[in-house]
Amino acid sequence: MIGINLLPHREEKRRARRQQFYALSGLVVVISALIVFMVHGVNATRIGAQEEKNAFLKREIATLDKEINEIKRLRDQTGALLARKQVIENLQSNRAEAVTLLNDLARLTPEGVYLRSVKQSGQNVGLAGVAQSSARVSNLMHNLETSRILDTPTLVEIRATMVDKRRLAQFSMNVHVRRSDQGGAKPAGGKGGKP
Repeated sequence: MIGINLLPHREEKRRARRQQFYALSGLVVVISALIVFMVHGVNATRIGAQEEKNAFLKREIATLDKEINEIKRLRDQTGALLARKQVIENLQSNRAEAVTLLNDLARLTPEGVYLRSVKQSGQNVGLAGVAQSSARVSNLMHNLETSRILDTPTLVEIRATMVDKRRLAQFSMNVHVRRSDQGGAKPAGGKGGKP
């Protein structure tokens, strides 16, 4: 005999499919939520790690900025100290220059020439005075050319004047001072040497 199933088998298949669909949908939703949660966790971890790196870099940059400022300050101090050292070395190397200059001027000034002022500005010396004649001024210039520490005498002005009913030549000139190098020989005449 043929068995006839009177149960609503189609309804049961539909119900089974529906339950299967709901189970799969629930499983997809759970898996999707799990994936979203995992992606969010991974991104949050990466963001946290990057923020830590950024904070570390900011701290290191601040430390380096402080060190750079300290280096700049030290360079400025070093520059100032080197400038002071250079000034002191220049003063030290040229400390006997004034004595030598005046000694040479006294030695090289011919008879009949009287210096009224001697002014030094750096390596230039301005001389002003009177002479009994312009020939004696010329003789003074020639003597200054033979000096070991003075060179290039340049006559600025010479004019005739009357002083106590005597005719005199009033003059002014510039002379250049030769300075010895710090490592070189000192100018002659500095230790009492005679020409």
